[in-house]
Amino acid sequence: MALTPLLLFLGLYLVTSLVMGDFYKMPIAVAFVVASVYATMLLRGRSVQERVEVFSRGAADQNILQMIWIFILAGAFAGSAEAMGAIDATVNLTLRLLPAEYLTAGLFLAACFVSISVGTSVGTIVALTPVASGLATQTGMSDALLVATVVGGSFFGDNLSFISDTTIAATRTQGVNLRDKFRFNLRIAAPAALLTLVIYLATGAQAESAVVVETVEWVKVVPYLLVLVTALIGVNVMLVLLLGIVATGAIGLLSGSLDLFGWCGELGKGMVGMGELIIVTMLAGGMLETIRCGGGIDYIISRLTRRLHGARAAQGAIAGLVCLANCCTANNTIAILTVGPLAAEIADRFGVDRRKSASLLDSFSCFTQGLLPYGAQMLMAAGLASLSPLEIMGYLYYPFALGVCAVISILIKKRAK
Repeated sequence: MALTPLLLFLGLYLVTSLVMGDFYKMPIAVAFVVASVYATMLLRGRSVQERVEVFSRGAADQNILQMIWIFILAGAFAGSAEAMGAIDATVNLTLRLLPAEYLTAGLFLAACFVSISVGTSVGTIVALTPVASGLATQTGMSDALLVATVVGGSFFGDNLSFISDTTIAATRTQGVNLRDKFRFNLRIAAPAALLTLVIYLATGAQAESAVVVETVEWVKVVPYLLVLVTALIGVNVMLVLLLGIVATGAIGLLSGSLDLFGWCGELGKGMVGMGELIIVTMLAGGMLETIRCGGGIDYIISRLTRRLHGARAAQGAIAGLVCLANCCTANNTIAILTVGPLAAEIADRFGVDRRKSASLLDSFSCFTQGLLPYGAQMLMAAGLASLSPLEIMGYLYYPFALGVCAVISILIKKRAK
């Protein structure tokens, strides 16, 4: 019963959208409100005040609030950069450097490189999604396709980077070395990335090649370069966004693209534009806390581990656990932390290499997170590009490929020395 709020949400949002053929008929925030109210009603033996406190504890979780700060700063940076002309300048630079038929492949490689360097899928999405939307306008390609290219590439680094929170969580819960986990994980992620690259090369050939490239205003590219460089050297994502905001304001004022109050106005518009995303994030955090308090996640774990026989079955259970926990938490790091200790116990009991269990936790959590329309990455990309998350999902080749390669890694018995 504790899990039924999640099922109610999925039914309201996904099923209604598919039946109506319109992904905007049922706003995701409304679906979360209904499911959240129902979730609090399931907390029996508590007063209304106590139920609200449980929900509020989840909505005000430290991880949730950190994401909200990032969303606010990301919205301000995106609004300021667009008004100052940074997006148009970056689009023109990209078009000058890459032929149209290689844009999707090039954008995917760029997202992979940035994400593995910065260790955050959200930071990669914030930096590259506006560029992807601008490229779609200039080339006539699908906006959803190019945004999905960025989202897919962002999960490549989120899965492999040494400084990624998912990598750190996976290695810490399994008690293994970062380098060892990387070697195991690379056997899953590299084939998935190569397969995705081939797909993007094939689909990219359909792009319009006759694109008129305007003069590149190099100074207006500086905010994006600053964001990318500071992120690459390991600066905190919130500080990175603050530096980007200051840079867009300074360049906009000096170039005459913006005046002081115009800049402040664009910052405000960008923040307000993230309002729905912030509401959804808090509602999701609160609802998922009620599911946890009701024993939903514990129930899933106990049911999946009741009958296990052999290493392959154990690996499958680890994969299933982190996928289900990820659906319930909408956060791949939290999902890994939730089931990580149990995954270590399963690995030891059934003779699974801890390096493999760490790799499976990270890979399947990123696979699941990439397919959640209510995940932070998908909501961020959709908000920045003014798209529905389900529109983007249709072109998310990398998470699918990652999931397939991860399953194959379980089926193929191979011991690493």
